[in-house]
Parts: sequence; C-alpha cells; structure tokens
Amino acid sequence: MALITLTRDNLEAEHICCAMADKKSAAGVAAKKEWLAARMADGLRFVKLDQRGKVFIEYLPAEKAWMPLAGAEGYAFIDCLWVAGRFRGQGYGRALMQACEADARGRGMKGILIISSPKKRPYLADKRFLLKQGFAVCDTAEPYFELLVKTFGGDDDPADRLPRFAPGARKSSMGDDIRGIDIFYTAQCPFTVPYIGLLKPVTGASGIPVRIHRITAAGQAQGHCCPATAYSVFVDGAFRTHEILTPAKLEKILSEYND
Repeated sequence: MALITLTRDNLEAEHICCAMADKKSAAGVAAKKEWLAARMADGLRFVKLDQRGKVFIEYLPAEKAWMPLAGAEGYAFIDCLWVAGRFRGQGYGRALMQACEADARGRGMKGILIISSPKKRPYLADKRFLLKQGFAVCDTAEPYFELLVKTFGGDDDPADRLPRFAPGARKSSMGDDIRGIDIFYTAQCPFTVPYIGLLKPVTGASGIPVRIHRITAAGQAQGHCCPATAYSVFVDGAFRTHEILTPAKLEKILSEYND
C-alpha cells in the first residue's frame, strides 16, 4: 500500500481526493489547495493513497487547527479522514491512522484528537471505527459533537487535563436576539466555495436576512461558536446543521422560517 504526502512541490500536480473529477468544484479545489499550502507552514500533513480514489487523512498540530479547542497544545488534530467507495473494508483507514500516529509520535506529541458524533453523520468521522483504534470521548458540545482523543501516555493522562472544546463553542449558539440565517464557511472543504456561490440567487430573492460569513484565519475559527468551522448554519442564532446546503435545502429553511 503506497501512500503519498502532499507538499508544496507536488500539491498542484496531485489530486486532493474528495473533489477529483467534478468540474463544478474547480473553484473550490483551487481554494482548498491554497488553504492547504498556507497550513503546511503550520505543520499540516495531507496523506493519501497513491491511487485515484477518496482515501486520505489530513491533520496538523492542534494549537494550529481551525477549531475551538482548549488544552489541546501538543496534540495532533485530524481535520478529515475519508475512505470511500471501493476502497472500504481493505484496511486503508487503519493504515492512514497508523501513519498519522507514527508521525505524531515522531514529533513528540501527546496524542491525537478528532471530532465525531454518537451516530454516523456526513462530514464527521465514524465513531465506531475510532473506538476500535483506541480513541475515547473526552468532551461534548451541543447538539451532537464529540471530541475524541487517543493519548500516548496511557493511564498517566488524568481525565481532567485532557483537551476539550473551548467554552464559547459548547452551546453551538451565536447568542440571543439574533434574527435571520447565518452561514459560516472556510475553504478547508473544496465543496463549500462552489455551493456558497449556488446559494446567492436564493438569498437575493428572500425577504429574510441571510448573512454569509467566510472564516479566513485560524483565530476566527478558534473563536467560532460551534465545533463545525468548515461549514455551519444558524437560524435565529441557534445551530441548525453542519452539512453543506444546496439551494433546495436553503429554500426549505426559508419556507419554514415564519411557520
């Protein structure tokens, strides 16, 4: 099983797995590669199978992660782990996780962090798989986010000193007295940029306030009000979903707004 690590030298020539042949996502792929290149200076690693398929892992030092965390210094944070289609059930997920762990140990890190949920959801890692790899839940945030950790210190790591979500992200709320719909996104996912563009005709035709916010810096993401920094939707300040909206899905939210 041959794995490739993306670098600034091969980034343009290599595909980034999750959006290989979709011409509609070209702008998103370009934005994602620009985002990756900038994060590589922070220690980001993007490791993928040396085949044309959606098999990869992306991680970086947790203190540099675009995620609202506390007490996570010295850990690696996995942004995304994806094994799709015909590659499932062949040990690729385990191999990618082992590569991440070997790298993290080699860099003297304390362990690995990743976000999941009690049940399987799009864009979140499979909790059952993570538990089999030695991870355990160390914190939760509303309405369904779980922070999982695999420590390298075993029983020597007290539970009250493990990483956790930042206090401002626990309720997944923008606050009270907010009206309208707010959509936050980054270029970390190659599908966010194209789909935000598709929403513009819908937002323009609505009499309901729809505000779109692009998160462009790590500090903004680390101060976000929920753990879904790549994409999150709020209705009247309350978290609605971390799944990327199509125009039809946004229209449904708008149609329900005054019901």
